[in-house]
Parts: sequence; structure tokens; C-alpha cells
Amino acid sequence: MAGCVQSVVGASLIGLFRRNEQVLHSHSYTNEALAPVTVLKPLHGDEPLLKEALESFCVQDYPEYQIVFGVQRLDDPAIAYVRDLQQRYPERDLELVVNIAQHGTNRKVGNLINMFAKARHDILIVSDSDIHVEPQYLRDVVETLAEPKTGLVTTLYAGLPASTSLVRQLCACQINQNFMPGVMMSRLLGRRDCLGATMALTRETLTRVGGLEVLADHVADDAILGQRVRALGLNVELAPCMTWTTVAETTFNEMMEHELRWGRTVKNLEPVGYGLSSIQLPLFWATVTLICCWPMHWAWMFFLGVWIVRALAALGIDAALGRLNLFVLPLLPIREWLSAAVMVGSARGQRVEWRGQTLHIKRPSTMTSHQPLEPGD
Repeated sequence: MAGCVQSVVGASLIGLFRRNEQVLHSHSYTNEALAPVTVLKPLHGDEPLLKEALESFCVQDYPEYQIVFGVQRLDDPAIAYVRDLQQRYPERDLELVVNIAQHGTNRKVGNLINMFAKARHDILIVSDSDIHVEPQYLRDVVETLAEPKTGLVTTLYAGLPASTSLVRQLCACQINQNFMPGVMMSRLLGRRDCLGATMALTRETLTRVGGLEVLADHVADDAILGQRVRALGLNVELAPCMTWTTVAETTFNEMMEHELRWGRTVKNLEPVGYGLSSIQLPLFWATVTLICCWPMHWAWMFFLGVWIVRALAALGIDAALGRLNLFVLPLLPIREWLSAAVMVGSARGQRVEWRGQTLHIKRPSTMTSHQPLEPGD
């Protein structure tokens, strides 16, 4: 029952967030001067929808901004995408950094350290390679960062399947129907976590928290950055815009490895909160009830009632996102059992697979490299 309440409240909060976003964007932006921005885009290989994601940053409605792309391999396929963007958008300040230097065990942060020397502006926005944004994204982020006592700005993100495959639909369902409502509920209860889709802050704030180097051995660099900014007495705020992350997993094993990685990371950062998040799986608990009491008429009615509530909440979220997907509604019980399996698998293990590495997470999410899966990567 608690999970059903959480589902309804979470879906309502997402709907309210999207309505407020639409109201804000229906008004003309002020013509007051906006500070120039540097966007840092660490890249790693060829990903589905990479061209579309990167191009969404090249068509921003913003007066002056720089995009620094970075790779750590001389033969990285992402280089070709950046060269193409440089040719098609000559009016944009697009810079490519190719540097094989490694800094710590978090290769994304190591890549950012290599790129940082090319950042020309004092407002810095770190955004993952698979993030898609709307043209007003930079304005929304920068205007939120300008609010008093704000030290770091992040954005909510939804899952965008790269295709209609079952695996990708299940992955997107986890993000849209579990992760996003959980984020909105946690903010309602007072938590102010940083989400890795966007990390925007000033150069001064980054220096005060110790620079990018302090994140180089943390797998959850976004969470650690948020903690350090809050320790300065500054706020972590959510920009009033939705972003989208490409769901690129192609196999069931890839999906489970991805979810186990983040499950184990969150478990090590917030073990109590992670355990309590099991209430976000009402269909799992309703199924357990049905298994234990299957001959009873009330158990079937209870299970079907919970399924209806979850389906209506899912439809509400999909409607708010503008991407109605009836395909996943019959799969909601299966999706929740998979999520429960991930939670069980996360409870004991500290080993994760990430970017060709086997990593071991240690509190508070520091990580040590165990063995490269691809020699020379």
C-alpha cells in the first residue's frame, strides 16, 4: 500500500514538474545579459543516438557558449562525430581534446581533467555523452545557478530507448517508472542529490570543493560533488527542464550489469535509504502476497488492484513525458521482480563492470580498478 501511495504521489510530482516547465517556456525569456558557458562533454566510443544527443547541444538558444569534447583514445569513433559537428556548425565554439593521460580510476573524471584546461568560461556544465536536451536547456540551467545560495545545478532525466527492443523498454521503464518518481519523492522529503545528467557550477565553487581531482577515484562522482557543495553551505537545485538519457543496452546481461552497478553504488552511499526504497516495488510485494495466499479470492483482488494503480501511475508519467508506451504495462510485474533481484544482488556485492573495467566499490563510493576487461583500453 505504501508503494501504491508512492507511485501516485511520484507520478503527480512529475506531472506538476512538466506543467511548470511548459508554463515557464511559454513566456519569452528576458533579454538581460547571460554569462558565457563552457559545456564539458566526455565521450567514450560510438553509442546509439550519439549524433542526436551531441547535436542537441549545438542548437541551444543561448548567446555565447563553448563545448569541449574529450576522448582518451586516439582511435575513438566519437572523434568522427565531433569533426562532423565542427564542419556543420562553424559558428559554434566546439573544441576537441584527445588526451590519453589517466587520472585516478574513474575514467570519465580523468577525461574531464584532461579537458578542463581548454574551458574558457567561468560557468561550467558537465553533461554525459548520452544526454539529449531541448534548445532552452542552457538558459534554464544558468538562470537556476544564478539563484541565491545555489552552488550546483542538476537536471531530472528520463529514459529514451534507442529502439523498441524489449531490453531497452525494460531499462527505460526502470528509469521512468521507478527512478524518476523516487527522485521527486526524495526532493519532496528534503533531499537534494546531484544527478549525473547535468552538473553545473562556477569555476570558483569547483575550486573550493577541491577541483575535479577529488572525484577521480569515486564511481559516484555526481553524488560526491553534491555532498561537497552542500558542505560549503550551498544548495543543490533542480533546473526546470527535462533531459533524456539514451537507453542503449542490447542484452539482458548488459541491463543487469548496468543496474547492479548503480544499485551497489547507491547501496554503499546510502545503505538505509536504498533498503527502504524497496517500497517502490508494490507489484513485487503484491506478487509475494499472491504466491503465499493464492487460493484466497482477496489475494487475487489485491494483486490486480495494485497492478491497476501502478499502471495508472505509469500512464500518468508517460503522458507527462509525451511518450505513451502501453507495451510495458503488462510487463510491470516482471520489471519489479527484476528490480527486486537487483536489490538482492546489490546487498552483498561490491564488484561492478564499467567502461571495460572490473571495479570494486568502497565506501563512500571510492573505487579501485581490479582488472581491465579489454587490455589496452
